[in-house]
Amino acid sequence: MSLIKRMALAILLTSMLLVSGCGYNNLQAKDEAVNAAWSEVENQYQRRADLVPNLVNVVKGYVKHEKDVLVQVTQARASVASLKIDVQTLQDPAAFQKFQQAQAQLGSALSRLIAVSENYPNLKANQQFLDLQAQLEGTENRIAVARKRYISTVQDYNTYVRQFPQSLTAKVIGMKTRPNFSAETGADKAPTVSF
Repeated sequence: MSLIKRMALAILLTSMLLVSGCGYNNLQAKDEAVNAAWSEVENQYQRRADLVPNLVNVVKGYVKHEKDVLVQVTQARASVASLKIDVQTLQDPAAFQKFQQAQAQLGSALSRLIAVSENYPNLKANQQFLDLQAQLEGTENRIAVARKRYISTVQDYNTYVRQFPQSLTAKVIGMKTRPNFSAETGADKAPTVSF
């Protein structure tokens, strides 16, 4: 075997070893895991958004003079619906924060709606309302679980992207850390409901 062929073979083998240790494939797999985890969060948000009009319509018949709360819920849902988030938005911390704030407003408005319903015994006894309330509570739990999974997946991804030698590969191919969920301002204080 000639010297040139041996050098070419040595370079090829060295390159294969370097590429296999650079973490490229793992970066791609972890990136896809983050996207999949986010899709589940969006799925649960969509489920909640689909339930809101039904809940509002049931409540409307009972709480005619609670118009402000119903308007807040409707506006919050419209605000959430107007924000379209995709994979690129997930990489923009400011856009991600705006989306989180809109979801928090909807959650807050729904909490007020449920609290207002406590003043209406007939509404609390309405089976349709009870079913919707149970579905909404279940959805909120699903959102919490989906967020937890997303947080864990982003933590795993961000840790991997920042470790050596993957950090070099990540820089070369333009992969950066992803923003994660954070609690809203004032979330550490218990909400107060007054009538």
